[in-house]
Amino acid sequence: MIIEIRIPSPGESISEVELARWLVENNSWVEKDQEIAEVESEKATLLLIASESGILSIKISGGTTIKVNEIACTIDTSASKPKNVAPKKEIQQEVKPKPVEVKQKVDEPIIVEKKSESDKGIKITPLASAKMEEENLSVDDIINGLKRISTHEVDLVKGSTRNIASQTTGERTEERTKMSQLRKKLSERLVSAKNQTAMLTTFNEVDMSRVMEIRKTYQQTFQEKFGVKLGLMSFFTKAVVEALKQHPIINSYIDKEEIITPNFVDIGVAVQTPKGLMVPVLRNAETLTIAEIEKGIAELATKGRAGRINMDELTGGTFTITNGGIFGSMLSTPILNAPQSGILGLHNIVDRPVAINGKVEIRPIMYVALSYDHRIIDGKDSVGFLVKVKQMIENPETMLYEGNSLDKVLIGL
Repeated sequence: MIIEIRIPSPGESISEVELARWLVENNSWVEKDQEIAEVESEKATLLLIASESGILSIKISGGTTIKVNEIACTIDTSASKPKNVAPKKEIQQEVKPKPVEVKQKVDEPIIVEKKSESDKGIKITPLASAKMEEENLSVDDIINGLKRISTHEVDLVKGSTRNIASQTTGERTEERTKMSQLRKKLSERLVSAKNQTAMLTTFNEVDMSRVMEIRKTYQQTFQEKFGVKLGLMSFFTKAVVEALKQHPIINSYIDKEEIITPNFVDIGVAVQTPKGLMVPVLRNAETLTIAEIEKGIAELATKGRAGRINMDELTGGTFTITNGGIFGSMLSTPILNAPQSGILGLHNIVDRPVAINGKVEIRPIMYVALSYDHRIIDGKDSVGFLVKVKQMIENPETMLYEGNSLDKVLIGL
């Protein structure tokens, strides 16, 4: 029996997608529920799944734009399973790497010779070597875990080899790469946000001493109890939630001639992935604890980078936080994630001289930026919101009392 595998609809208003790459070879055996291809839409990367076991026949080549509901491949369920075929996502082939000999420089990876059964000479970076030692892994363990090569990996090596060749020969070349559906849609949204909103950005600086002290003191205990590291994003997410309660217009958006203000807070967390920028959404952040926020962000970020995030996790959102500091950014003006009216940009933490009670002290300082739609948000609310976030990060205990100082809570103010 021949079963047709068609391109699924990734969401409303999307009629075309790109079949990014096949995870299996043509005319190969596939198992039921096996991942067989990646489909990239303007919003997310989806997976094609084999509905039955059998011999797969590819009808559309990878990198091709295809309409929703078109036939991507067929599976012959009446075919017999070939001998010695294991149910794997990709065809595996053992590859024995050849020893690489280079003259070591300060900024180049170190060649580490590890004696093993196969006596391999493998090039290992210092960071990777330290990680292997920490995890108690040998070169053989790493090689055995990488015995899987697909056309995607071949293309990556081919591209890097071409770039290295042009650098060493001085050849002037250009490389043309087709924009993915996700990248094209992202481009359209960014231009639309710039052209259709009255976007303005306000800045402030935050003393990160207390948050860093809390993380240093309780990191191990927190991780042992909750199974996730205590990061910075959870503190800022919590502070944003409390600040939005006092400045709800920041959590609003324009719908034609109306201003919509949700009574919930869905925080979009910008994640840089190999496919481009994605903004998965942390639902009902106002109900979550610090630990629940950390777990939610970690899960969304992992799924986003792996291309395994679904449409529900990408839609909606009432406010966005983006952290350019992880890439070393000192300051930026983040672009609104339409139709939202506010986005908070975080940046790197740098020891700076600041005045504390009339004396100069060195403190870990982060510059923060709030971009907002000036059509519905006035300066009073935008500046007040950012100041409130600053105050709560510098005094995290106030988050327990909606950003109010403990003294004011005590005396009922």
